[in-house]
Amino acid sequence: MRGTSRILVRSQPLAAPVLAAYGYCESITGQQARNFAYGIRLLPTPKRRAMSALYAFSRRIDDIGDGDLELGAKESRLADTRALLDRIRADRILEDDTDPVAVALADAVRRYPIPLGGLDELIDGVLMDVRGETYETWDDLQAYCRCVAGAIGRLSLGVFGTVPGARHADRAPEYANTLGLALQLTNILRDIREDAEEGRSYLPREELDKFGCSEGFDSDAPPAGADFAGLMHHEVQRARRLFAEGYQLLPMLDRRSGACVAAMAGIYHRLLDRIDADPLAVLRGRVALPVRQKALVAARGLSGLNTRAVRRSLR
Repeated sequence: MRGTSRILVRSQPLAAPVLAAYGYCESITGQQARNFAYGIRLLPTPKRRAMSALYAFSRRIDDIGDGDLELGAKESRLADTRALLDRIRADRILEDDTDPVAVALADAVRRYPIPLGGLDELIDGVLMDVRGETYETWDDLQAYCRCVAGAIGRLSLGVFGTVPGARHADRAPEYANTLGLALQLTNILRDIREDAEEGRSYLPREELDKFGCSEGFDSDAPPAGADFAGLMHHEVQRARRLFAEGYQLLPMLDRRSGACVAAMAGIYHRLLDRIDADPLAVLRGRVALPVRQKALVAARGLSGLNTRAVRRSLR
């Protein structure tokens, strides 16, 4: 019955409290999402609202992990958030609930087959952060990235859906997960200095040792004798391989969903190019694209230029 009711509710108009809840989530997304917002602007309104609800709930989880609370308080807040997620999953959030993010996400789940277990995985990943876990190998880091980013790709796919008759559509969640890994690895490279100053280290320990970078990155110069550029080039090539594999998702999506994904991925791919061209830039400050370039990537996505270029590269 849940599947049937979800399909029926898609075409029903929004009640005023639900519309207001979506508006709240969209304001959060517009103010805080940075690169993400450029992609979801390309979606039709119902999908854009659902993606904003997903972002707002995910942002709440991330903010707990990044906040100033003590470890025990963060764990308690994350447990409360998981309990709220259980209420959404059980369809126990009413339209007049006082939590607009919960109201919006509950409505989105009624309209789209969103795999909410991905948000449980995100909570698991944030718990790894707050407990200060480090990663010995790429396999270890990949498990973390699957929780905090691959899960977002699979959640988003629940909103996007796949086009009827798409070849290998059963692999769409795998490709969405891989794109999430590519985005997260790019984030890790971009934020390496900022994370080091906060006492966080994400890159695999065995790779840091290999390139002589075990001492950390809390200054604007790499450790003496370190092959920092070699480490960055190595990780950039890994991220590019992940993008190339994940891009196989695009032919499975409708035009505007594909444009959304191509825009977001395109922005991060350009960040990789900047890091590859000047690896030390990530130690001097956060590498970012100018707003005009982000807008251009988004416009190319909507026009289909990014998507067509990716499809040609896959032939």
